[in-house]
Amino acid sequence: MRRDTFIKSMAAMATAGALPLPALAAANIKMMIPANPGGGWDATGRALGKAMQESGAASTVTFDNKGGAAGALGLAQFINSAKGDGNALMVMGAVMLGGIITGKPPVSLSQVTPIARLTSEYNVFVLPANSPFKSLAEVIAQLKKDPGSVKWGGGSRGSTEHIAAAMIAREVGVDPAKINYVAFRGGGEATAAILGGNVTVGGSGYSEFAEYINAGKMKALAVTSETRLKGVAIATLKEQGINVTLGNWRGVYGGPGITAAQRSELIEVVLKALKAKSWVEASEKNSWTPAVLTGAAFEKFVDDDFASLRATMVKSGML
Repeated sequence: MRRDTFIKSMAAMATAGALPLPALAAANIKMMIPANPGGGWDATGRALGKAMQESGAASTVTFDNKGGAAGALGLAQFINSAKGDGNALMVMGAVMLGGIITGKPPVSLSQVTPIARLTSEYNVFVLPANSPFKSLAEVIAQLKKDPGSVKWGGGSRGSTEHIAAAMIAREVGVDPAKINYVAFRGGGEATAAILGGNVTVGGSGYSEFAEYINAGKMKALAVTSETRLKGVAIATLKEQGINVTLGNWRGVYGGPGITAAQRSELIEVVLKALKAKSWVEASEKNSWTPAVLTGAAFEKFVDDDFASLRATMVKSGML
């Protein structure tokens, strides 16, 4: 067979699907983490990056931490640096929505591209190990007596722990506007403040405090879930007579102006990573509940949750 005839024959067979086509090359992912190291977004981003490499979805993953303003500083940098970049991802979640509502930054999520929701998690409130308080009831009694004397420590203004603290105050008859909330730029800073006894009560995702609770360095008061977390012996707020539940989800966005094909490829990269052993193990270790939602469905969820969070914050006296 002549060489040109052979080449034409092979091309025709490939087009017809008779020959296997080579898989897309593994991506070189650039992961923006819009928070300082040590918090939930950082843990999520790095676990996802590891899973991407383990699964073969990405050949390399680089990380860039940019904390501040509930993720708005990292979001602004991502908008400026990732336009049209089909290999760029940014970690985000409910905290960013709350920060945008309260902080009104000059950037918004409408400028970037929804890729996938990954997980849902609940917050836990804790006391420093040396706290004079022994229970949630004692903290609430002091809150009613002198709201400003109870210093709540957690993530940025508008974070889920901030919203939950305001909801707790309202539920027990205290003006939410009077709560003394101290916002930190990242989970690492908040953890250090709690361990140092610099706040009365600390709040964050359970995964961020679990090791300190288990080591006796923090005393858990309550979780914001509807029912107790699996394998975790911490009472819910509802069990203790406070009708407050609030979840905290996390996801990833792509850069501004990427094509539909680039978006689909990023979704596939993420979905492949979520099947990796290391991701499953990280989810179990951190009590992350799988909550996968992609593309347009994720975009609608974000819009709906933004409206719901705003309504909750108005009701709780935060706006």
